[in-house]
Amino acid sequence: MLTLLAFLKRRADLSPAAFRDYYDNHHVPLVLGFTAPPLVYKRNYLRRDDLLLDGGDKIQFDVVVEQVFSDRAAFERWIGDLSAPGVGEQIKADEARFLDHAQYFAYLVDQDVTTEPATPAKTWSRQPEG
Repeated sequence: MLTLLAFLKRRADLSPAAFRDYYDNHHVPLVLGFTAPPLVYKRNYLRRDDLLLDGGDKIQFDVVVEQVFSDRAAFERWIGDLSAPGVGEQIKADEARFLDHAQYFAYLVDQDVTTEPATPAKTWSRQPEG
């Protein structure tokens, strides 16, 4: 598995609600019209009104995007599909409508998972002793 995390900031003239609406209801469908989705495509929006940590006003992103690919080849196909002539220009033009590219950071990361939600097939139960 290969995971990409992107820390993205909305344009200053967009409210958090308008940013989220545009990203979820316009940009994601646009992108997925050009390529198959990754195994996971999550957007985790910062709740600025509910920050638990001090210094929340210093945070320079509005969403953390998580995309998981089966392997490096799948990731490279995704990038290739979205960079194809004519497609890449459309994606960048659309991103300019809602993202602040001065605060656009993306990283490939390794994941170490301690816990995951159980599914019915993976439910663990303690066996009685004796």
